[in-house]
Amino acid sequence: MSATGTTPPGIRVLIADDQPLVRRGLSLILSPDPAFEVVGEAGDGAQAVALARRLRPDVVVMDIRMPVLDGVAATEQLAEAVPGCRVLALSTFDLDEYVVGALRAGAYGFLPKDSSPEELGAAIRTVHAGEAVVAPRLLTRLISTYVRAPRGAPPVLTGVDGLTPREVEVWRLMATGLDNAGIARALDISASTVKNHITGIFDKLAVRDRAQAVIAAYESGLVTAGSTAAVPRPGR
Repeated sequence: MSATGTTPPGIRVLIADDQPLVRRGLSLILSPDPAFEVVGEAGDGAQAVALARRLRPDVVVMDIRMPVLDGVAATEQLAEAVPGCRVLALSTFDLDEYVVGALRAGAYGFLPKDSSPEELGAAIRTVHAGEAVVAPRLLTRLISTYVRAPRGAPPVLTGVDGLTPREVEVWRLMATGLDNAGIARALDISASTVKNHITGIFDKLAVRDRAQAVIAAYESGLVTAGSTAAVPRPGR
């Protein structure tokens, strides 16, 4: 309840899934919680985009594999048409190449369909707050499986796109699956310094979040499948 004594409005959620039972189940999970307001349900990606244009939800819980327009294409269209709306992608499988496409297109994260109701609620809150919902190591497994540098691409040089040597180190460690605390330990710097470096990396690479930065690292050849989070030499 707010300081004025009124209950703050819930997070407006649109559910998009081609299976009616799944849509109804998600709605029944969220509706009793005053933190959420389910404003609509869509059976395919085209319908999800149309409803989002009209209803202006805060978050779209988006199934990746749908008819007419899949979740990847729908996410891309939403990023252009309703930029204030954030997408949480749903996938039946932890490793799904369509999820990588959705992250590229602008989804703020993804959740396996076998997640618990508590995990779903927490993920929607996190996405609504503008943060990514992907466990760092799961993100790395996913992207390393489906993203490759172009054949014959030259190795990435220190300072690419204006990054400093330290930012390149942070970017590499991020891409190998370390969270901010792990990066701070590896480089013997503070977590706040890591956060500042990551903000600079996002700006210089013109990416929106961690997922897109990791995709860029694999596409550029900075890291490759099977890379491990080796500790860089100190002193840079």
